[in-house]
Amino acid sequence: MAKRKVANPLAFAVLGSLTERPMHPYEISTLLKTRGKDSSIKLNYGSLYSVVGALEKNGFIEAQETIRDGNRPERTVYRLTEAGTAEFQDWLSELIGSPAREYHPLEAGLAYMPGLPPDRVVELLVERIKAVDAEIEQVETAHQYMESMDFPRVFWVESEFRLALLKAESAYVHRLTEEIRSDSLGESGFWRMAWKTFAETGVSPNEQLRDPVKYFGQEFAWMKAVPPEGL
Repeated sequence: MAKRKVANPLAFAVLGSLTERPMHPYEISTLLKTRGKDSSIKLNYGSLYSVVGALEKNGFIEAQETIRDGNRPERTVYRLTEAGTAEFQDWLSELIGSPAREYHPLEAGLAYMPGLPPDRVVELLVERIKAVDAEIEQVETAHQYMESMDFPRVFWVESEFRLALLKAESAYVHRLTEEIRSDSLGESGFWRMAWKTFAETGVSPNEQLRDPVKYFGQEFAWMKAVPPEGL
């Protein structure tokens, strides 16, 4: 991924908005919200003005005029420069064509999942499923509305991508939850036993892992050969 002079994703949205016409920051934020682009790119009004300032400083946009509407404060209208147009097109090409490693919060949580008892993890995953499935329903309702209004898909295809990700997450978490609940998750018997032993003896799961044969049986002798960073 290229190292950008202004790397905030909101800067990309500002450049993209200004490809249509010159606008002042408030107009850009209104346009992004009206079109639902704030679902794809985090919109923060404080950050927006900082981003606009950074884009101007780096020569990607420039002030075209200052306007005043009634008693409202003056607003500066910005337009793209040639450098800004080139930056937007290069950034857009990178986002569409170059996969980037993204660190999903759930992935981080699953990496240390045994740090909680299995039944508690099941409870938390069920809560997550409810939240994700509720969002799926909201997005599908929005899609039905846009289709009923004959709104061209090309302008909301990013929402379809979001829906695909949500459905994939829901399907995986449903399956994982059932595997944990039924103890069918491969080589995870020690997980439930460790927390059961902790409840009975007060010996923490981490301490039990130091002598897996003693606490889990000879079948878990292989764990002695696993480096600490692999646990």
